[in-house]
Amino acid sequence: MGSCWEGIDESRLLIAPVPGANGDGSARFLSLRHPKSGVRTSYLLCNGLLQELHWFKQPYGSWFLGDYVSEDGSLYTATPIDPVFIMLPLFEDARMKKGDDPGKFRQLDEILFVNDYPGYQQLFSIAKDCMEIVCESKEIGSTKFFRLDDKKVFAWLYYKVCQLKQTLPALDQNYAACEEKDTLADSVSILGEYLKDDPWLKFLCDHFKLNLPEAKRIAADIEVCPSAIESPVGSSNFSQGKNTSEKKTGRNVKQAKKVKVETESRNIKEMFTRASRRRN
Repeated sequence: MGSCWEGIDESRLLIAPVPGANGDGSARFLSLRHPKSGVRTSYLLCNGLLQELHWFKQPYGSWFLGDYVSEDGSLYTATPIDPVFIMLPLFEDARMKKGDDPGKFRQLDEILFVNDYPGYQQLFSIAKDCMEIVCESKEIGSTKFFRLDDKKVFAWLYYKVCQLKQTLPALDQNYAACEEKDTLADSVSILGEYLKDDPWLKFLCDHFKLNLPEAKRIAADIEVCPSAIESPVGSSNFSQGKNTSEKKTGRNVKQAKKVKVETESRNIKEMFTRASRRRN
């Protein structure tokens, strides 16, 4: 869908679920911390589901949006993300674990209160439904308390790795020729894009007998996207932060071809500018 937001001079093209098609009919951009880097990053909460944003742009391109031409040929896509990844750093900090002490139980609204990040409070119902996968919980009266549980986190991560390991060969034929250890390393590496090195990624590497640099190999190859749109719909800034333009999941992925420069081609921006002047 193409949209113009208040305070934005140019349109951006975003492919995302239509609000109301399935779910509660709402959609808003949230500014949250990236679960690995902590960098301010934009996410889309649409129909009660959390979506991460991806950015892609070819060297030359524009979009025709009705009678309007958007000079920025960027394409933004929204894809579902497991909210547990987003919540994990918050719940890890909230328990204030020291040594062998498992830490403290905390109320959910306490955990989700983060200075300068009101977007987390919009995820209250999502966190309430999904965080028991990786947390212990107890109720005192009508109040529920949560505490991150290492064993549950490790079991959840192990399950994620096993699922990725089974899925990758079906997505990319290059994996059919890969050894099982290579597919396993790629699976851990993909998850590592959303996990802090210590303790979670380190745990996976130790468990599967992988070295940490190998598990971080894919993440190092991924291009960093520039900031996207500022001043979005909603209460949070639509700043893209660090995201991926294209995830390279295969070991035999071919390098992109170099852009061929057309020496006699005209600047498309100049062409539309001239057309606009003639029309006026």
